[in-house]
Amino acid sequence: AIRDVGRALGVPYSTVDIVAKLIPYELSITIDKALMKSDELKKLYESSEEIKDLIDTARKIEGMPRHASTHAAGVVITRDPVSTYVPLARNDEAIVTQFTMTTIEELGLLKVDFLGLRTLTVIDSAKNMIKKHAPDFEIDGISISDNSVYEMLAQGLTEGVFQFESAGMRAVLVGLIPVNLEDLIAVISLYRPGPMESISTYIENRHHPEKIEYKTPALKSILDVTNGCIVYQEQVMEIFRKLAGYSYGRADIVRRAMSKKKHEVMEKERHNFIYGLVNDDGSIECDGALKRGVSEKAANKIFDEMYSFASYAFNKSHAAAYALVAYQTAWLKYHYPCEYMAALLSSVLDNSAKVSAYIAECNRININVLPPNVNDSYENFTVFNVNIRFGLLAVKNLGKGFIQEIIKERDNFGRFISFYSFCKRMYGKEFNRRAVESLIKSGALDGLGANRRQMIQALPNIINDFDVSGRRNIDGQIGFLDLEPELYDTADPEIPDVPEMSESELLAFEKEVTGMYFSGHPMSEYESLTKMLNSDRIIDLIEASTTYNIKYKDNCKVRIVGIITSIKKKISKNNNTMAFLNIEDLYGSIEVIVFPKIYSDFTLLLQTGRVVCV
Repeated sequence: AIRDVGRALGVPYSTVDIVAKLIPYELSITIDKALMKSDELKKLYESSEEIKDLIDTARKIEGMPRHASTHAAGVVITRDPVSTYVPLARNDEAIVTQFTMTTIEELGLLKVDFLGLRTLTVIDSAKNMIKKHAPDFEIDGISISDNSVYEMLAQGLTEGVFQFESAGMRAVLVGLIPVNLEDLIAVISLYRPGPMESISTYIENRHHPEKIEYKTPALKSILDVTNGCIVYQEQVMEIFRKLAGYSYGRADIVRRAMSKKKHEVMEKERHNFIYGLVNDDGSIECDGALKRGVSEKAANKIFDEMYSFASYAFNKSHAAAYALVAYQTAWLKYHYPCEYMAALLSSVLDNSAKVSAYIAECNRININVLPPNVNDSYENFTVFNVNIRFGLLAVKNLGKGFIQEIIKERDNFGRFISFYSFCKRMYGKEFNRRAVESLIKSGALDGLGANRRQMIQALPNIINDFDVSGRRNIDGQIGFLDLEPELYDTADPEIPDVPEMSESELLAFEKEVTGMYFSGHPMSEYESLTKMLNSDRIIDLIEASTTYNIKYKDNCKVRIVGIITSIKKKISKNNNTMAFLNIEDLYGSIEVIVFPKIYSDFTLLLQTGRVVCV
């Protein structure tokens, strides 16, 4: 509210930013609460007329809808035109209902969530690559009981496996040792806020079935599949049905009330669950747990357990669909690693941290990711013999049009045989100096008779010659040497005789245009040291901030070993120097803040290219 009002009133951004940042970042905060909590905010409010006006105006609009948002995946399906049921609006290009999803449900209209998953595209791409040498392959035909795949998951080798990539998930799989799809469904359901507390019990009961206790024998048939733990919404519904005689419809209504934390409804339902419910006409709605042989104490405990859990419970049908997709990705990774990893890499082209992590995983499973090459690469990552060839789309400054022209030229007229012939054949086809320089720096033009330094130095003269020749042809002027061009086109022009760049220069250029190293990695020689120091992988730290994580919690100490790739220095309020470093290991890169005291102690170490332990 403060930021929007500031923009509307024309208050300087810096002022608005100071005020907005003084509002505590916590749930259910209001401007009034913030003024009570923050002395600094209160002081500004009382001392500046501009800020007082800003905050008072923001108070008036606080809590109002800011804009009409569109549900990311919700689609309303009706028999007659939707406008005959509810008013419509236009959000940008999307036509949306003016009523919210809860009102839509209350009106009895069908709302379906269509969730788009990048993983489905990855599976499809891998399948198409596999079909080139195994025409009968179908992903739906694979066995879901492949012991080798479950062994891979149980070892935590899940880099690139849908749902199971994070360090926390890996830890759960290693502890559980999954042996079937049912285990994967349970892990996906448990690994979320709330149910996470049951993970240790679930694993303990799985390995020691004698420890499982049921509050009533009737629960065994419902909870034995999840080692005595309530994991799914369907189990909550089945407990209502089996222990208290609820109908499917009534059990679903109660499940929904539970998940939406409707306390009044639930306290009323507790009575029905234990003692039963008789309708006004004398018919029995449900006979209650007491009549079905469950003690009042046990029934209350079971109800409490369901109630505390149901607000987080996952529906098993959803988890099962996710588990199947996760298993398919694991199966592909185990049986067709080249095709799967190539498809996976192509799906994360715009995320260099992910590309680096997946390439590191390829190296671990003995698949080489070969550098880009104008004679072998395509737009995306592709299988090349038993390795993967880097996709040209992942090279910076290369437009899709230029890449398609390279592939078309190569397919129609054969492979490129020299650096000069490449330039000559591609000139005029979305050809530009920046793109060719990126190809040189990435190594995509290696093997064409010149080293990278020679190509970089020769490129300006070659382009200049083509430009002069092009202008001359446009002007219609023909010189004496143009009469028999074939006499002068037999050999490539001379390329400067200079030595190749140093390894560090080659690596720096590769990193610049592809986000990774091909000729080696500055951190490779430190791999045994990182294991000895038991250092953490940067990719795991990054993922820990976006997933529910068991291994990494706020304030826990971590150690990384990496190379400093960039340094930004900054003067603090107290006139001291501090720094923001970018540090990279074999798996990814992360920002490290160096405060003034540490900066002064370690100034000599803080240089680009230095390997440090943090």
